[in-house]
Amino acid sequence: MSADAMSAPLPPPPVWRLAQRMSRIKTSAVREILKVAERPDILSFAGGLPAPELFPVQAIAQAHAQVMADEGPAALQYSTTEGFGPLREWIAGHLGKKGRVCEANQVLITNGSQQGIDLVAKVLLDPGDLVIVENPSYLAALQTFGGYEAKFATVESDDQGMRMDDLERVLATCKPKLLYIVANFQNPKGTTLALERRKKLVELAQQHRFLILEDDPYGELRFRGEHLPSLAAFDDQGVVVSLGTFSKTLAPGLRIGWVAGPRDFVRSLTIAKQSTDLHTATLAQRAVARLLKDFDYYAHLDALTPVYGQRANAMLDALKAYMPQGTSWTHPEGGMFLWARLPPGLSGDTLLPRAIDQKVAFVPGSPFFASDPRSEFIRLNYSNRPPELITEGMQRLGGVISGAL
Repeated sequence: MSADAMSAPLPPPPVWRLAQRMSRIKTSAVREILKVAERPDILSFAGGLPAPELFPVQAIAQAHAQVMADEGPAALQYSTTEGFGPLREWIAGHLGKKGRVCEANQVLITNGSQQGIDLVAKVLLDPGDLVIVENPSYLAALQTFGGYEAKFATVESDDQGMRMDDLERVLATCKPKLLYIVANFQNPKGTTLALERRKKLVELAQQHRFLILEDDPYGELRFRGEHLPSLAAFDDQGVVVSLGTFSKTLAPGLRIGWVAGPRDFVRSLTIAKQSTDLHTATLAQRAVARLLKDFDYYAHLDALTPVYGQRANAMLDALKAYMPQGTSWTHPEGGMFLWARLPPGLSGDTLLPRAIDQKVAFVPGSPFFASDPRSEFIRLNYSNRPPELITEGMQRLGGVISGAL
């Protein structure tokens, strides 16, 4: 280095100073892994991606074309924050089939269900407020609640979902403002909250006066067993707020989700959304409403879920065939994920680079824990690969795990 270079003045520091809460928002491990894992030469089971070949592309294109032809100026104009009326009406009726009896004015259209999580946190949480989550829980929800400076209390879960005995233990010593749960095919575990536990959870929320945020992005993707009623079906005191989305059933690029709950609470969310993005895209809302009018959504689900069931079975069979002794995993009845426990002494964090070298990818389990991270777990997605590639990928992964023992 020259003397002139050594004597050159240092650049000034940035003019911005980030808010202290930014230190609580962690980088998404999934998004960072996807930068590497989605290379075309890697068999990735990391992302929560629906199968693109199952998107109803022609129907979506036709719906957009019809909207532009029939109502183009209105579809390209600003709209109400609450969302397009006919779409809200359809969603209210759809939720009624799951046990959530509500009217259109209790539904707010959002940019995916992720925005719903953010809006609920925005209107509800003050710094230091307590949020109860499963351990492990959905990573992006943990990011959101942490960004609003909430504290976490964690509840253990098993193959039947969140354990109510452990929740009662937590409630005996603390007073939460919110409980967040994915009751159907949980992310990351793929497990489902049992019927009696659903009833007990709502009972505890009513007794202890906290709000339940029921996130249900995967509930319509059941390929085994019987559908269970939503938590809202057991709620007569307004303690359950429901989130939903078309991202996993139609296409994530539409960015159409919703929040449904007590009318006054949804009004607060609407005010918060006004200051966030004014409203969800008018064209997309009208196109989805047109699609749902002319397209058999439930027949589409009937065609979609067996494919995901076939892929889940392919992964379960391949895990049984190729994983070394000491590995175990969940057996989902729907959704997009399963959760595997590595043999004793192995860590998903340290195993991932070896897996990438062998052209296979997963998400390590540790980022999904709000407290006491555990590294012996990994999350696997089966929805985005055909059975033959799932089998090949699990064979590669089994070799990586066996080689690390």
